[in-house]
Amino acid sequence: MTLQDSAQDSAQDSAQLPADLQDERLIASRGLSGAVGAFGARLRSGDLGSVPVVIGLIIIWAVFQVANSSFLSSRNLVNLTLQTTSVGVIALGIVLVLLLGEIDLSVGSVSGFAGAVVGVTFVNKGWPVVLSLLVGIALGIAVGLFYGLLYTRFGVPSFVITLAGLLGFLGLQLLVLGKDGTINLPYDSPLVGFATRSFLSPAIAYALVALVVVVYALTRLQGRNARAAAGLSAAPTSFIAVKATGLAVVLLVPVLVLNGDRGVSSMFLLFLALVVVTDLAVRRTRWGRSVFAVGGNVEAARRAGINVRMIYLSVFAACTTFAAVGGILAAARLVAVSQSSGGTDTNLNAIASAVIGGTSLFGGRGSASSALLGALVITSISNGLALLSLDSNVRYIVTAGVLLVAVTIDSLSRRSRQAHGRA
Repeated sequence: MTLQDSAQDSAQDSAQLPADLQDERLIASRGLSGAVGAFGARLRSGDLGSVPVVIGLIIIWAVFQVANSSFLSSRNLVNLTLQTTSVGVIALGIVLVLLLGEIDLSVGSVSGFAGAVVGVTFVNKGWPVVLSLLVGIALGIAVGLFYGLLYTRFGVPSFVITLAGLLGFLGLQLLVLGKDGTINLPYDSPLVGFATRSFLSPAIAYALVALVVVVYALTRLQGRNARAAAGLSAAPTSFIAVKATGLAVVLLVPVLVLNGDRGVSSMFLLFLALVVVTDLAVRRTRWGRSVFAVGGNVEAARRAGINVRMIYLSVFAACTTFAAVGGILAAARLVAVSQSSGGTDTNLNAIASAVIGGTSLFGGRGSASSALLGALVITSISNGLALLSLDSNVRYIVTAGVLLVAVTIDSLSRRSRQAHGRA
């Protein structure tokens, strides 16, 4: 192992999962009871993970179900997954930027601009839909590279760069749309069909669940055997079986409920696939270890030989690419792109989703699942209040309160981790 890999592993362990080795030994020696003990120790030390947001999501769903019995109906939950997708995809990019301790305030404008470009080229110019999509995504990549260049070459703070981008790309969006201001996408186009009418059949949905559980179990077993062969502590097979069973239940229950209506949306499945790919990239690749290392301590990462400049360029590019994809999906779901696309609260919802989901504002801590959980919280609030016929002002106030609670929990847990030597 090179010095760079060692420093990257160390930085990720200290920033993301500081007690992994201790937990692994405890689980190996005591099995399920050891896992419970390790989990309790993490909670007591302030390493809360996704626990607060999961509890919050359960409370939100319970409150809205009591207020309106239609909230947890199959039909409404299918709508909820469709509403979650575009915000969640944009939030994935925000998670990556926050891991570096930076911010992107322009994701809403970039998403609207990308949607406008796709709408104009596809509808007004008559381009093939695939070409329009590629151009929209390429613009997202180019914007992120431009941000990264300004940050790494000239030292302009990301707050200032992306604030300028927010205004600039909003202007470009209005310029591209022209005097009409609104472009309706053809309802029979494959893009709109994918976003609004494409759902998995029950058989395919259940088969995917089975495939995911089997792959998870085999991967965990392979890792366990590798550790055992190297003479390291390894979790017992029974513990892996319990975790695989738990995963199967977590996946089967929502699929069963969604199949009570139209089923699992292909667009939502795309979002889940992006979450999984991003999670693997962040946790299992050298690039991901470098992101955590830079977010934990830039100077230490630089001295370890990490190409810090390239990390910033790639993360900013990934963020704006996710923003472009999210904007295109939003336009497809709404069957139109307008001057308000990507505006209103899109930007704030994406940032709030990442933070509420558990990504730290201080850098170095977070996961791709933060975008999924946070987006579910944000859209659940919006969806539930809409079912109760409450005005937008209530939604803004409730969302603000949830965001403030999430940041407060993050700050308190960070202090606790520092006190226990786990920060």
